[in-house]
Amino acid sequence: MLPVRRLDPVLADRIAAGEVVERPASVVKELVENALDAGARRIDIVIEGGGRKLIRVADDGHGMSAADLSLAVERHATSKLPDEDLSAIATLGFRGEALPSIASVACLDIHTRAAFADSGVMLRVEGGVRSDLAPVAQAQGTRIEVRDLFFATPARLKFLKSERSEALAVADVVRRLAMTHPHVRFSLRGDGISPLDLQACAQDSDGLLQRLRQCLGADFADNALPVAAEREGMRLAGFIGLPTFNRANASAQYFAVNGRPVRDKLLQGAIRAAYMDYLPRDRHPSLALFVDCDPREVDVNVHPAKAEVRFRDPGLVRGLIIGALKQVLAGAMHRATSTGGARTLDVLQRRVQGMDVPPRGSLAGWNDAPVAAAGFAQQAARAFTPAASSFGALALDLPPQSDARAHETLVAQEIHPPILHPLGAARAQLHETYIVAQTETGIVIVDQHAAHERLVYERLKRQRAEKAIARQMLLIPVVVDCDDAGAARLLDHAAALESIGLAIESFGPGAVLVREVPAALKDGDIRRMVADVADTLAEDGQASALEARLDHVLATMACHHSVRAGRRLNGQEMNALLREMEATPGSGQCNHGRPTYVELQLADIERLFGRR
Repeated sequence: MLPVRRLDPVLADRIAAGEVVERPASVVKELVENALDAGARRIDIVIEGGGRKLIRVADDGHGMSAADLSLAVERHATSKLPDEDLSAIATLGFRGEALPSIASVACLDIHTRAAFADSGVMLRVEGGVRSDLAPVAQAQGTRIEVRDLFFATPARLKFLKSERSEALAVADVVRRLAMTHPHVRFSLRGDGISPLDLQACAQDSDGLLQRLRQCLGADFADNALPVAAEREGMRLAGFIGLPTFNRANASAQYFAVNGRPVRDKLLQGAIRAAYMDYLPRDRHPSLALFVDCDPREVDVNVHPAKAEVRFRDPGLVRGLIIGALKQVLAGAMHRATSTGGARTLDVLQRRVQGMDVPPRGSLAGWNDAPVAAAGFAQQAARAFTPAASSFGALALDLPPQSDARAHETLVAQEIHPPILHPLGAARAQLHETYIVAQTETGIVIVDQHAAHERLVYERLKRQRAEKAIARQMLLIPVVVDCDDAGAARLLDHAAALESIGLAIESFGPGAVLVREVPAALKDGDIRRMVADVADTLAEDGQASALEARLDHVLATMACHHSVRAGRRLNGQEMNALLREMEATPGSGQCNHGRPTYVELQLADIERLFGRR
């Protein structure tokens, strides 16, 4: 056996660098965090070659004296633990390993000047070998350059991705840190990425939303709901996207704890639980949430890269997030994403362009517009014939409040005419599936089945919460045949199903007998509904709590009673559906997470026809 020996200091630094410096983005994260801890109000980042050739981070923070700079590149040297209390860490960086670790695998230049110093000072470290301190011209703050990353450990280079991928990872790190510090101006330049110039914003809710608009785009800001809650000293703030503004993965979810961007399974699980009633399992919301608490309530020293945290009371954090988000989502009522109308207009635009009509807003080349418009009108007329839809029948049979004179006939009868409601007044039903309503500023198209499905579901949930689901005893009990496993699942959950109005009992191998159903579902297809409930219980298994499983079952049952596509509605029914949507939380999306309506603004429609 080889004798025990002390590692060479440079080798020890390179081993530490393996934990701290994983890729160029890790270097940028450490350097920007140092700048933020130094009180910087402006941070400029430049990269070359995805960060392999050059990383430059310049800030206007407090800077360092010559003595501080000399110690800053020593291992385990830090200015961020004044009382050496690891249980109350109030800064982003505290380990004292970043600079020496970076210097051990790259060429590191540091130029810095303290606030009241007459001149700056510089230090160079190449592969762990440091130079002497030298005076230098430097504005207040610090500028750090990292060149030839991993030149001292070339084996690490083969694990890096393409320059563009590494540059995008750097941009993601900068955005995450910028979200948590909206009062700081950030800029990022480099090959392979679009330049970022994030202007400083106010330190309030409006300023945060402005920063999120800069980082995540206008669509997120237009479809975001503010969150603000506090419980037992734990504070939650930020913005969450509407359920209909969702993604196929969780990459658009951003979390921070005490200003530190983190990826935490506890927080992600709380988000899934809060949105469970609004989104299917394979869709994920977009959001940016920030948790602030006493530093003693969270351990940030559980991961070498400080990307994870551990809360002293995880139940408190989970309960705070779930409760706050559910309250905000319920308060959104019928609101759906604004991007639905934009996508609809894009489809119409492409259709118009296919008939040689100029793009939206362009008037050049419109000499043949009447011909194109006439062709479009003829096709539209064919689509809206009585054979294809109920539009013709409605024009003759509907009462006055649903025809083109709705706003004239009801003004005298109502303080708020239907057209003044958020979802407007019903005008027609197309293809016996879609309700068209007129609002003050445009039109709304509603999917009648999706909308009513959500309304029935919310009604059943309210009744269950009040323990008052009305039941309907069947005159002739219904026998439902299913496989042995399905029947066993139904019977295992018989007591829970009875609590929501579905009374079943065994009827031999592979069959159950249904004696009672919720009164709201008495006209549905009971056999198909019970079979779907059995499948729903198989999907849920025991992975979720009983309450969540029952909600899933109620959603499945509601789908079978809802107004089906193909059913003709009269004017009163259509307007009643619109009014109930406006008064029902979550009615902007169906039980499967799809939008129940799209809204088209009149101004956009006018642009489509060249009126603007």
